[in-house]
Amino acid sequence: MPRYALLILPAFNRVYGEASVRLTRSELEVFGLRALEGEVSGVVETVVGGVPYICFETAAPLSESDVALLSNLSSAYALFGMEGDLLRPLTVTPLDRLSSDLITIQKYAGKTNEHFTKLLLNVTVLASDFALDGHLSVFDPMCGRGTTLNQALMYGYDAYGMDLDGKDFEAYSGFLKKWLRDRRLKHTAETVPVRRERALIGRRFNVSFAATKEAYKGGDTQRVGVVSADTLRGRDFFKPRTFDVIATDAPYGVQHGSRSGGGSLSRSPLELIRKAVPVWAELLKPGGAMGISWNTYGGTRDDLAAILEASGLEVQKFPDFEHWVDQAIVRDILVAKKPA
Repeated sequence: MPRYALLILPAFNRVYGEASVRLTRSELEVFGLRALEGEVSGVVETVVGGVPYICFETAAPLSESDVALLSNLSSAYALFGMEGDLLRPLTVTPLDRLSSDLITIQKYAGKTNEHFTKLLLNVTVLASDFALDGHLSVFDPMCGRGTTLNQALMYGYDAYGMDLDGKDFEAYSGFLKKWLRDRRLKHTAETVPVRRERALIGRRFNVSFAATKEAYKGGDTQRVGVVSADTLRGRDFFKPRTFDVIATDAPYGVQHGSRSGGGSLSRSPLELIRKAVPVWAELLKPGGAMGISWNTYGGTRDDLAAILEASGLEVQKFPDFEHWVDQAIVRDILVAKKPA
């Protein structure tokens, strides 16, 4: 059987780097289950020349489309075909269509590791009926300063978000406008008030841009729409069945509290998620998928699964993504699909 080896991307974050090999194994299994033409088997961690690799087998040689898909694994640095003791490099062609500093340039306390964000988005899209290389519409209902939105833009998707924190809204809108100007990308950007029955209910940041001037003239644009408002009011800003994918990193309840109802700070993100998931599920297209990462100290996998299933979503049987972040945070991912 053909054998292959994935070289893991060196991680600047030591803690995430220690978990990245195991997380990549789980992510690879999801790619094998949902995207690749052939079955993936024999997934193991191997050390070659003192460097960790993820090795795996396939029933038939990887096709060009399979290699293109695997080029987007969140922590993969390079892909090789194994020929005895030798490694033959395969040409990777990731979806990324923008400069990588869109993801890496922002530095702030509480930022989610960008490799983990990519993993979350990957497995959520793969759970849906939509192709990873399509022009998808992604919604992060607790978007913070836009790490998930930026990863969606890297893939060529349209990106939409909501966040109650006005400072995060200002920081993201300011960052993206400056980034687009600095990269000399043709774009339009505006921040407008949103009113219902003459009452101000929030602000919305709207962007339209293209990777090249030719694409912009031809209408091949990407869109960003970020709302500064309570996520529980999502229906006030977006129509039902709007988004192909919903992916979000829930507040951890220690460094980041969550607010719902009367606005008091909660240590359990599940209190907010329980109220919000029915709203989010309405915004999701049939065949779409919802992926949530959360701190397991704030609620169990069964607790979150029950919330998702109560809104008519089908929880997916994916490999384990649980990993230690610090003494107060053990993070995991749960993905559910909306029936078509």
